[in-house]
Amino acid sequence: MSISMEPRLLCIPPLHIDTNLINARQKLIAVNQLEKWYEDAVILINMSSTAHGEAQADGNAIRIKKANTNIYTATPPVEASDPLYQKVEAALFPGGALDENQRNDVRIVCEAAKYAAILVTGDGGSKTQPGGILGNRPKLKNVVQILSPDEAVEFVRQKIRERDAFNIRFVREFGGELPPWTGCD
Repeated sequence: MSISMEPRLLCIPPLHIDTNLINARQKLIAVNQLEKWYEDAVILINMSSTAHGEAQADGNAIRIKKANTNIYTATPPVEASDPLYQKVEAALFPGGALDENQRNDVRIVCEAAKYAAILVTGDGGSKTQPGGILGNRPKLKNVVQILSPDEAVEFVRQKIRERDAFNIRFVREFGGELPPWTGCD
């Protein structure tokens, strides 16, 4: 068995972005950073087919174009009879999902869980919207990891620091040259 340096692509789950983070106008600073890391092959960003469908539905050409640049899941959404759907629905909407938007929120969380992805969303968890996906994530901690865009940026930054520290230690102990991207991500 041989030890080697860590590659640029972090060994973390893919990030599933929610519909509210499509960032068509590039005004979301944290999402801009995540997209830069994706372009530099540091992380993987995907979205659920449900989120992709929501982005297509409003008819906004810029948003549709941006959504179409993302990789998205192709499997059918989780059915309402599935135990995972029921668990997520009970956590997000104790009285049951009342409309298609709420059912889509449940599906988006389920798809992130199904693909062992980290769901990144701006939905809820604020003073003006205390519930939502972020506000209910403690109830889902054993189902899926859910982060806000700022939390996702900090999570990735920490993993980059760990990767670079490992590679620096590797070069000190075994020799060789650091990859040119070390300290740049």
